[in-house]
Parts: sequence; structure tokens; C-alpha cells
Amino acid sequence: MKVELENVKPMDIEKRSFAMITEELGDTPLIPGTELIVKRCIHTSADFDYAENLCFSRGAVEKALRAIQEGACIVTDTQMAKSGINKKALARYGGEVFCFMSDEDVASLARQNGTTRATASMDKAASLNKKLIFAIGNAPTALVRLYELIEEGRLQPELVIGVPVGFVNVVQSKELIMETDVPYIVARGRKGGSNIAACIVNALLYMIDNRRD
Repeated sequence: MKVELENVKPMDIEKRSFAMITEELGDTPLIPGTELIVKRCIHTSADFDYAENLCFSRGAVEKALRAIQEGACIVTDTQMAKSGINKKALARYGGEVFCFMSDEDVASLARQNGTTRATASMDKAASLNKKLIFAIGNAPTALVRLYELIEEGRLQPELVIGVPVGFVNVVQSKELIMETDVPYIVARGRKGGSNIAACIVNALLYMIDNRRD
């Protein structure tokens, strides 16, 4: 069988991909101001369900963009998400990326309290004296602990990106974040992942860069 391939230059592959995504989305309604985030999630995953399951609290994108420009830092629940975030772009605004999952004090706290490291890492993040955006792509227990810290008044994130993937408590943890008064971007349902968490952060960074150009 002969396969017909498109003749696309390497520098044009992403541009062509986004054109195809836009064409396939057709008249699918997207919230104004969220289009780039949705399309980047689709581009990362080849999954058009993100056009339906990504939920944004009112004004979340603009609040996040402003926070990043004011030096907000990103806290992730996996090294994979940390490695995927464009740290050079974030550093232009004074921010950096943290992942505490491998820290010895986090492991010790988790053992002491009988919790997951993801839970303990959120406690460590709450002690940071910084503007924080949380990008959670793997551990629902991290989202549950964030919910508790927010409800206790111990943490007020600039944004929570809640996109853990999986089955046990994944759906429920996302719904908890959507009950808070903090800005959020949540992938409702079971889908998500560290790559999606990093993708959303990068989309926000690219949106700032596009406005500067």
C-alpha cells in the first residue's frame, strides 16, 4: 500500500498541526481567551476531548497571566511536568519551577503522617513565601491536600491546574478544586497527565510572549 505523506518543512510542522486542529474543531464553541490553551492540549495529546472537558473558572487565564508577569512560581507534582515547562520563558518574569517529590524532608513527612509524598509536597509548598501556581498532572492526593489547605486558609494559589490522570479519586479531586474560590483550570473526568499540566503552563507563557510581540 502506498502512503501519501504531506511535504511539510520541519519549521512548519507545528503551524500545520494547529491549522489541522482548528479545521477539525470547526464550530466547536471555546471560551474566548482560552483557545490557545485548549488547542495546545489537543496538540500535545491528539485528543479532541479537551475541547469539551477543560473547565476554566471565571477570569482564570487573565489572573494567571498577571501572576506570572508578577513573578509567580510553579509547583508541580512530578519531575516530568517540571522538565516539560519552559523554565527559560518563566525566568524572564522572575519565576521558577519547583517539584518537591524527591526531597528527603518530604519523604520523611509522608512517612510520619502516613500520607503520599504528593500530599507532603503540598505542605512544603504552602510554606513558600511566594506567589504560586500549582500544575498537578499525576497525583489526586495533591489536589485533595490543596483543597484542604485552601479551605483552612493556609494557602491562596494564583491558579490551580488540576489535570491528574487515572482512576482512584481522580474525578473527585478535580471536583473539589472546582468548589474553591481560587482560579482553576481543570480537565474534568479521568484524562490529563504531567504532559498536559506542563502544556497548560507553557501555553500561558506563550500567550504572554505573543502579547509582547
